[in-house]
Amino acid sequence: MYPRLSLLTILVVLTLPLLYEMPWNKMAGIGIIGAKAGVIKALDKGAVTGRLQKRVDTDTDVCNRWAGQSALVNGTIYYYGGHSTTESGQINDTWSNDFFTVDLTESWDISSPTIQGLPRPSGPPAVANGFLWHSYDSLYLYGGIVSDKPVAIPEPYTLWEYQISTGNWIEHSNPKTSKGNNSEPGNQPVQQTGEGAGVSIPELGRGFYFAGHLDAYTTPGWSIQTPRIYLKSLLEYTYPGQSHDGVVSLAGGKTAGSDGVWRNVTQGGIQDQNKFPSRADGVLVHVPGFGAQGILLSIAGGQEKSFSQMNVIDVYDIATSTWYKQSTNGPTPKIRVNPCAVAASAPDGSSTNVYMYGGQNLIPYGQQTQYDDMWVLTVPSFTWVEVDMEGQSVPPARVGASCSIWDGQMVVVGGYTGPDLSCDSGFYVFSLKDLKWQNNFNALSGGNHQNQQPSQEQDPAGLSGSYGYEVPGAVQSVIGGNSLGGATITAPAQTVTEGPLATGKAITYTVTDSNGAISTQTGTSFSSGNNGGGGPNIGAIVAGVVAGCFAVLAAYLGFCAWVYRRQLALYKNHVAMAQRAAAGAPHEKSSFLPSSTNGSSQPTGKGTSITDQSSGIGAASTRLTATNSNDVVPPLPAGVLPPAGGNSSVNSSNDDLLVGQEPSFVGVLLNPRRSLRVINRD
Repeated sequence: MYPRLSLLTILVVLTLPLLYEMPWNKMAGIGIIGAKAGVIKALDKGAVTGRLQKRVDTDTDVCNRWAGQSALVNGTIYYYGGHSTTESGQINDTWSNDFFTVDLTESWDISSPTIQGLPRPSGPPAVANGFLWHSYDSLYLYGGIVSDKPVAIPEPYTLWEYQISTGNWIEHSNPKTSKGNNSEPGNQPVQQTGEGAGVSIPELGRGFYFAGHLDAYTTPGWSIQTPRIYLKSLLEYTYPGQSHDGVVSLAGGKTAGSDGVWRNVTQGGIQDQNKFPSRADGVLVHVPGFGAQGILLSIAGGQEKSFSQMNVIDVYDIATSTWYKQSTNGPTPKIRVNPCAVAASAPDGSSTNVYMYGGQNLIPYGQQTQYDDMWVLTVPSFTWVEVDMEGQSVPPARVGASCSIWDGQMVVVGGYTGPDLSCDSGFYVFSLKDLKWQNNFNALSGGNHQNQQPSQEQDPAGLSGSYGYEVPGAVQSVIGGNSLGGATITAPAQTVTEGPLATGKAITYTVTDSNGAISTQTGTSFSSGNNGGGGPNIGAIVAGVVAGCFAVLAAYLGFCAWVYRRQLALYKNHVAMAQRAAAGAPHEKSSFLPSSTNGSSQPTGKGTSITDQSSGIGAASTRLTATNSNDVVPPLPAGVLPPAGGNSSVNSSNDDLLVGQEPSFVGVLLNPRRSLRVINRD
């Protein structure tokens, strides 16, 4: 009997875990064994490398997908987790740890994108509305919320790193903050935040996650009856091997260790003031220039009943860890949460254009409205421009989509389209320069691994994904310039008094045609470590040069006018004297008369008589005679004017400068030295 009882006991012990995992068990994944989405135990990890056991490849054939975490590295989109459904109307079991890629190095049609399912990892949790930071060789999963249908229990936060070259997931457990500029004290546990706004800046070696909230689906031990807490902190992660002088532990040029370094910025300028509200579900965009390391723009988002207006944008100066506010110009987008956004750089860098797509309005509660509009916030003008979608085949309105930029095109993956639509293809492409939705992604030849504008390839700060982008006409009409840049609006349209937008400039570049000719020349770039504001003010330099040229020209024209008036006065005086001499005015000695043979200029005492057979100076028959037959003055040759110069005589040299012509202003302009010789001889 005892052997049979022992055998039955062993059988029960072996089958109970299997029964727990069966799909008909509604409590599957939650209980004493632990949530399926939790961090795997040490037995599941490789002893040395930290390699995790892998599950089956992700099924890319789904009905809908939204609120996942994505990153674009070297022409490949990596998409992790979020929600996915296998049939229309599905509301339970939508959280997943799906992991797949989208290839942007080859062209494809939106009906059949080039996607590849990767193994579902057994370590990282199934989360939505987190963020996937990236360097050039790794992905870092931060934040997110766990399932509410069925309810999952969040685990203490662990940073998960995916090594692209090896395909391994690495766990960095128990992360803690470090003390730094405008931050909280160090050695505090890093909390998992959900529905915040993230951005990666691989050229700086850092990732950022702004605001979000804490609740029962992000934090272990949080009661479901306790209201969520909205945040306004900025969590910063410095990647392994990277330096950061804003963190105390990395002072003196030290680099982060294999676990990276965390900093929680909470006291940056206006950040701790009431006019800087807590929020969630916005977007965070990086714009190079203006500060030594660029700026971040926080756009959209809100809480349950209050939302961020987009007539004022919160601007973060990365180098100084300080927040500012900047007013915008033009019509303003409606309030919304969970849009997606990308930034594209003009070829010459004179403008950075932020494209915001979709999102939804949560008011009134339970009757959310999804948006299908596209807006452009052009920087540094900070002017909103709405894209005209009339006549286009616009995708269904959506929220929670993932947007990436490559080859000057926005690639949209997923998005929640509301309860009334069936399955959605989930892949769309928008031409950022043509402002049109298109049916395929067009992979361009050329470009470096960052897909930068050719003029910006030598500058790490040049925006990735902008290769092939040109400024659209609708934006040119607002900021000036042309498709290659040359923006004439180089400062915010609304007044700015402090911060990087008041003291800094955009990073600008020289653009050349294929034949080497310069198309635009607006300046040169600066390195990411430069404390300057973005290079010289080329507009001011050009204006100064032009003004200087006009000043020199005005002075020269004034000088020539003075010379011309002097020369003309001399000419008229000498002509008058010649006329009087020809007319023989009595008791007036002409300066044209030669001296008598005895050298005396005095008359003989007898009156003079004038024989005038013709009138006018220069007449061939004109003759002046004196009563002294020895003082005969020969007539002037026909067509010749009297020589200029008060001391000249009929024996003047042949280089006389006014013989036979009246001076002109053009002549003075063309030969000022000749005119100066004339007036100097007078």
